[in-house]
Amino acid sequence: MMNPTLLAAIPIISLFFLLLARRRVFSQKVALLPSPPRLPFIGNLHQLFGSILHRSLYKLSKQHGPLMLLHLGTIRTLVISCPKIAEEVIRNNDLVFATRPKTKVMDFLSYNNNNIAFAQYGVKWRQMKTLLRTHLLSPQRVKSLSFDRAEEVSLLLENVADVASRGNGVICLTEILNSYITNVICRVVLGSWITKEKKPLLSKLSHESSALFYEVFLEDFFPNLKWLDVLRGSHRKLKNYMKTWDALFEEIIKNHGRESKEVNDKNNTSFMGALLDLQNDSSLGFVITNDQIKGLTMDMIIAGIDTTFATMDWSMTELVRNPKVMKKVKDELKKVAHGEDMISEELLGQLSYLKVFIKEVLRLHPPAPLLLPRESLQESQIQGYNIPKQTRLVFNAWAFGRDKSYWEAPEQFMPERFIDSAVDYRGKDFCFIPFGVGRRSCQGTDFAMAVIEITLANLLHRFDWSLPSGITIEDMDMIECDGVISSRKQKLELVPIASKGSNEEHTYPMKVNYAKNLSHFHSLGDIENQESISPSRQRTFELLSLPPEAGREPTNSFRFHLKRAENPGSSCERSSHDEH
Repeated sequence: MMNPTLLAAIPIISLFFLLLARRRVFSQKVALLPSPPRLPFIGNLHQLFGSILHRSLYKLSKQHGPLMLLHLGTIRTLVISCPKIAEEVIRNNDLVFATRPKTKVMDFLSYNNNNIAFAQYGVKWRQMKTLLRTHLLSPQRVKSLSFDRAEEVSLLLENVADVASRGNGVICLTEILNSYITNVICRVVLGSWITKEKKPLLSKLSHESSALFYEVFLEDFFPNLKWLDVLRGSHRKLKNYMKTWDALFEEIIKNHGRESKEVNDKNNTSFMGALLDLQNDSSLGFVITNDQIKGLTMDMIIAGIDTTFATMDWSMTELVRNPKVMKKVKDELKKVAHGEDMISEELLGQLSYLKVFIKEVLRLHPPAPLLLPRESLQESQIQGYNIPKQTRLVFNAWAFGRDKSYWEAPEQFMPERFIDSAVDYRGKDFCFIPFGVGRRSCQGTDFAMAVIEITLANLLHRFDWSLPSGITIEDMDMIECDGVISSRKQKLELVPIASKGSNEEHTYPMKVNYAKNLSHFHSLGDIENQESISPSRQRTFELLSLPPEAGREPTNSFRFHLKRAENPGSSCERSSHDEH
């Protein structure tokens, strides 16, 4: 239902535009673009309220075609719902559509054009992208964080067992996964500079960013009516939101300046620490400003928390709804694990069915169903139509995954469709672009997939999962939240039971290749003395040499024995391991 304030504003908008000069006349070819009927002045805005946006656009595309022109106030917006047309755009006009539109939210979240996701295309944007690819999210950097991921997964498994042992055994897995991902992202992005008290705040800010994209700012559609945003309080709300982020980042930057070299060196393994360290690197060829550090750090937190959480929540939901698929995944894990209680990252390459399962989740439930909008830098052509400069463009990735021209029975959950298929999610196959495509594709794909794979592998290997008593598959609501990130609206509550053969004392053996996976530590003594290993949870980590297994070469392996804290949490609301 449309906001009452907006309804009241429509007569004002109409009167305002009646007093303006004659409306701009579009070329005949642009006018011929398929387009839904529109109202005077507001155009098609009224057709986008009241339902989930990517579903509304998908429905409109069924009536008006896969290339559709919407008039959103004064803004021309092309919506593409077909992989074939998307391929034409990227192959012929990727550079033309490489920039972002200058909207109220994007301007604020980009720290005045100082990040990757929301900033406009230009020299500064290309410098930031190079910085991410070579220093922060390179394959080598992602690989070096395997120890951090392994420790966080161990804590997650213990937390699941802890919570399930209380009450009736039902856990709120949605809340546990949300807090777990927040901990992972905080650890690798902010290091020990972020306190446990502020982690819930970061999670809240991250989720709020998704909703902000669907907050209506009249200035974005009617530039001359920006004063109404001030009257409605929208401008103040956005400004206060950014003040919270800025205060957090300023505190970290000041702490970096005050801390000893030893403390800073430790935190330089985090993304923000590395950026602060790179400020003094003259070999970069450009100077990194504090606003760029804030913008890039916010990018990684917002994108890292919401998208990864949404994919894992959908994954566990689809597994419960498809017991045969879950059995296949668990059988594969059991075969690969060779009796071990925990799956290490070294084994992920052998989990072919788990990988096609995750692909199927991403096809049906892309974390960002509508890719962030682009804008044309100059006049171009699509499908023979002349597209004027400053036309916005939106890819409906959610619709791409349901295109019957590319997918057999697209509404069915069927991981087998990806077996022996070369179709991948890295932007080369236009029917499957959950992480974007072209110059504006996601730079954190490798990191996100590393977290998703190791987490799901261990949750499924360590536990058997079922719905609570009295709840059936038909009771599960599969509708997603309305926002730029599409998480499931209904929280997922499940009953985890330790898999047969698992150690009831919660001893999780992990294969850790010392030279490869713990490269940021220098010796076993360094590992034992790392304060970053869960000090607030009062865990004791015993490093025990494991004897070489029969038929295998000896490796540098350790067993992490996790001893319970004396006073664990006591409710589903505290089911997250946010104490870490």
